[in-house]
Amino acid sequence: MNHNRNRNKQTEEKPVFGIRAVEEAIDAGKEIDKLFIKKGLQGDLFRGFFKKVKELGIPFQFVPVEKLNRITRKNHQGVIAFISSITYHNIEQIIPTLYEEGKEPFILVLDGVTDVRNFGAIARTAECAGVNAIVVPARGGAPVNADAIKTSAGALHLIPVCRVDDLTGTVRYLKDSGIKIVAATEKGADDYHKADYSGPKCLVMGAEDKGISYEILEMADIRSKIPLKGKISSLNVSVAAGIMLYEMLKLHKK
Repeated sequence: MNHNRNRNKQTEEKPVFGIRAVEEAIDAGKEIDKLFIKKGLQGDLFRGFFKKVKELGIPFQFVPVEKLNRITRKNHQGVIAFISSITYHNIEQIIPTLYEEGKEPFILVLDGVTDVRNFGAIARTAECAGVNAIVVPARGGAPVNADAIKTSAGALHLIPVCRVDDLTGTVRYLKDSGIKIVAATEKGADDYHKADYSGPKCLVMGAEDKGISYEILEMADIRSKIPLKGKISSLNVSVAAGIMLYEMLKLHKK
């Protein structure tokens, strides 16, 4: 699962560049939201740095040097990192703690939600609904930046966000932990307001364009469908999440 460290809160718009500067930020306990590395970068200094990046599970992406130069014209040495605005949490620590406290876990998984404002709006609703944690993929999800936090009305500083390398594996872990997996999907056979959401539960929301991945959909205990009576074929994902979360909240025991 994803490596978790205690990190300082800082806005994503402030990049750190240069191998030594980025490594110092990592060693200082700062959470790296994303890391850009120039394609073909070599050298002993880089190899030692890259080994640490992989060991800590920091999300990185190889990019052309032109992309790095658009971010900064200063001597970036082929490496630019963005510091996350929040501290990430470990879902494998949260679930046992909830059970030990006699609480039923109520988890939200976002599979491919990339729009920052949708993400912020979902986080705001999730916090209001009493969700215990939001799980997001390390790659392919919306960044937790200043826009996301503003849209969430600060909820992203209140609700634990867990960033994981293997989203499918994490959902499997939740299922193995006795948590009911509920997929919100237009392919669902269960009417959203007739399904049984009692007990520990996890709602999975997918991206509007692709929906929930096949592997996660296959693990779902319930596939809930929100009926659409108009001509538009889908709801905004943040609206759909709000409908589902509050329907599930009716049978939730804290």
